Amino acid sequence: MIRALAAALLLALAPAQALAWGNMGHRIVGESAMRALPGEVPAFLRRPQSVRDVGELSREQDRSKGSGRIHDHNRDAGHFLDLDDEGKLLGGPSFLPLPATRADYEKALQAAGIDSWKAGYLPFSIVDQHQQLAKDFGYWRVLNYAAGRERNKVRRAWLNRDLARRETQILATIGHLSHFVGDGAQPLHVSVHYNGWGEYPNPKGYTTAKVHGPFESEFVFANIDPLSIDAKMAAPVDCRCPVEQRTTDYLIATSRFVVPFYEMEKAGGLRPGDPRGVAFASERLAAGASELRDLVVSAWRASARVTVGWPVVRVDEVLAGKVDPYDALYGKD
Repeated sequence: MIRALAAALLLALAPAQALAWGNMGHRIVGESAMRALPGEVPAFLRRPQSVRDVGELSREQDRSKGSGRIHDHNRDAGHFLDLDDEGKLLGGPSFLPLPATRADYEKALQAAGIDSWKAGYLPFSIVDQHQQLAKDFGYWRVLNYAAGRERNKVRRAWLNRDLARRETQILATIGHLSHFVGDGAQPLHVSVHYNGWGEYPNPKGYTTAKVHGPFESEFVFANIDPLSIDAKMAAPVDCRCPVEQRTTDYLIATSRFVVPFYEMEKAGGLRPGDPRGVAFASERLAAGASELRDLVVSAWRASARVTVGWPVVRVDEVLAGKVDPYDALYGKD
């Protein structure tokens, strides 16, 4: 009883928009996505330990909260996007098309008297980590290639150590990407109705209670079998489009589940024993895992075209045997 009261108090005191899938939800998204990766990605990603590591690292963006005022203020808004019922950001500019940079996004919001700390900047969090993952994979490709061909023992030893470091970095980056992609699958993370319908016209009488945390945390923990999500994942999709477009399409698709969530809640779908809430949460977790799987594959494919090191070398030129990458990787100041 004391633990339950303490948990309820923490939920009440937490900033509403800073909430996210609970530990279980984020772990499910990360692990399900990793188990579903295809054979084209590096084999180390499919090791059981890698699957478990990404599941745990998927929680890290929440576990770091409370580190300090500057830390939290800079990061918290990266977990959500406040879209209104017309697809606008807090009644200001339209969400689409997504500005090319965070600075352009900020400028558009400030012109309407708001900012990205109020409206959220989740799409930029997802794109940022996808681009980081493509770069990480680019380094992995070059290190793996060079280590297998290097004849100098000292250089080969360093390349192999750096390859191991890069594999650790890749798992961390996938964990961060997993967190934000998971947030993007939760309808209440992409809506002004993020914790109850709020002070908006409410002709259908949707709840104004703080349902965000209880749904995605306690409800998921109590009702969702983690291994059941694997079978609910969608088939892989390659949109053959920029990651910015893929991300906005994903978040818009999630936003279409806001009203169905409130309809389901109003009908009693979150009550014990009602299968509708379980089905809703399972579908959303599976959507997050499916998107994460596809974004990891997308980043892997993009990595063949990135540059690495300094002076920069192109991954495709290294793999074609045109460039010795050692100095660029080790550093030639």
